[in-house]
Amino acid sequence: MTKEEERAELHRTIWQMANDLRGSVDGWDFKQYVLGMLFYRFISENLTNYINKEERKTGAKDFDYAKLSDEEAEFGRVDTVKEKGFFILPSELFENVAKNARNNPNINETLESIFKNIENSAKGTESEDKLEGLFDDLDVNSNKLGNTVEKRNKKLIQLLETIHGLNLGNYSEHTIDAFGDAYEFLMTMYASNAGKSGGEFFTPQEVSEILAEITIVGRKEVNKVYDPACGSGSLLLKFAKILGKENVRQGFFGQEINLTTYNLCRINMFLHDINYEKFDIAHGDTLIDPKHWDDEPFDAIVSNPPYSIKWEGDSNPILINDPRFSPAGVLAPKSKADLAFTMHMLSWLSTSGTAAIVQFPGVLYRSGAEQKIRKYLIDNNYLDAVIQLPPDLFFGTTIATCIIVLKKSKKSNDILFINASDEFVHIGNKNKLSEENIKKIVETYKNHNNVEHFAKLVNIETIAQHDYNIAVSSYVEQKNTKEAINILELNKEISRIVERQNELRTDIDKIIAEIEGIQQ
Repeated sequence: MTKEEERAELHRTIWQMANDLRGSVDGWDFKQYVLGMLFYRFISENLTNYINKEERKTGAKDFDYAKLSDEEAEFGRVDTVKEKGFFILPSELFENVAKNARNNPNINETLESIFKNIENSAKGTESEDKLEGLFDDLDVNSNKLGNTVEKRNKKLIQLLETIHGLNLGNYSEHTIDAFGDAYEFLMTMYASNAGKSGGEFFTPQEVSEILAEITIVGRKEVNKVYDPACGSGSLLLKFAKILGKENVRQGFFGQEINLTTYNLCRINMFLHDINYEKFDIAHGDTLIDPKHWDDEPFDAIVSNPPYSIKWEGDSNPILINDPRFSPAGVLAPKSKADLAFTMHMLSWLSTSGTAAIVQFPGVLYRSGAEQKIRKYLIDNNYLDAVIQLPPDLFFGTTIATCIIVLKKSKKSNDILFINASDEFVHIGNKNKLSEENIKKIVETYKNHNNVEHFAKLVNIETIAQHDYNIAVSSYVEQKNTKEAINILELNKEISRIVERQNELRTDIDKIIAEIEGIQQ
């Protein structure tokens, strides 16, 4: 079976599973249960595979951790936590719990205890904050699963058995990134069905790819990647696929304000086999309480921050002196935090780094404080490119967003404008970037040359003369698709048509007169 066939089969199974299990539970809520149980299976298999591999190196060819007694397994707890960040007893592994689920009348209590034990296994260790609260949204006693314990347990057993039955192959022999791919498919599926509630923190994979590709132009590795509004982490993990996770040397960093989504992001890291010491995802408000002050600046920053949300702005007198925002001499409006995120990312960017940010189009041309911030970015030659994207790419909105690219060490005083508004294919009820569309956009950015009706290099002095308006349509001339018309030939044709109409009318009148004569 090819990778594509394997992936398609996995997606079909997940789709059917989600529809069969959901029942009365809202789709966007129920994803917590599907993803949580998928995560439980993953870390069980991940741990089992690691321990088996280590033991078999010593000559124990038939060693199987899942078949040990809990007492025997305890001897390796300390070393395992140090290496993997957590520990699961054999009796509490997903495989063993799922097999015996139907014979367990207290499966809800069993699962609740196991989830606490997994989290507690990291207490007092370096991985504690990576595991804390990861199962909070998998509430096995929630009324969403049923209004009685019996109904809830029936749903939990069904969920365990269905996840257990997913054909994810042997963990050590996956031909696709099975768990990570399952996660991304579930997120896409639920986001598309949930509208804004899901889409506000889910970025389509095609847009993620463009952002990642742009930030690594000319690089085979980066020190670390960062997203200050990381959502479920899909933007960060694109680097693992494109560069290889070993080429993101210090790992994956992000911050997320929504607690549920923050938990999903950490789960996503584990599901993509990013070990606990290679990611640092923080919870909190990035603009008011950033968590990575003391870290080395980032080589690659990608983000799709929330569009035009409210923030404290100038109502908080401390913020104007914040070193992230003070260089511009003004704060982003309280009703529109877009450029506050932009200034934050510029501050966190390394001297040789690149940031690619999805933006609401209004930031390109609105006046007032936002114009002053654009002036700062342009006058200091930090703005490298502006890319207009097609409309209707994102779940929950039809807005035609754009990407702005920031650099601190540009080689010229030009800004590249790319009009990719027509670069899409229409699939279902949404637009989508095809591989050809992505390649055209990324290659145009790499080449940094003029392309008629598509890309234009503009000197920053010219942009200053346009009052720092950086809307792509102001600089890239659209192709004239109207057909040239010869007025003289058109008039002749109209005359011929009128003449023929008159002839037809005369013929019709004659026929009518003949008919009337016969009737009389």
